[in-house]
Amino acid sequence: METIASPCVRNCCLDDSDVCLGCGRTLQEIKGWWNYSNLDKHRIIRRAQTRQQRRLNRSFDEKEAD
Repeated sequence: METIASPCVRNCCLDDSDVCLGCGRTLQEIKGWWNYSNLDKHRIIRRAQTRQQRRLNRSFDEKEAD
């Protein structure tokens, strides 16, 4: 069975919503990582990537407004 590696990038810092600034996972997703099925891990990675993209887009939008 395939092992899905943790998306951790060793830049762990949670924002006000308990989302890691490094990997984009929520605190609950981080804590439960090793208990999730591979399907759940793939879903978490996709959600984390979406969160990271949204964060980047907000940052970009804020810079454009300056």
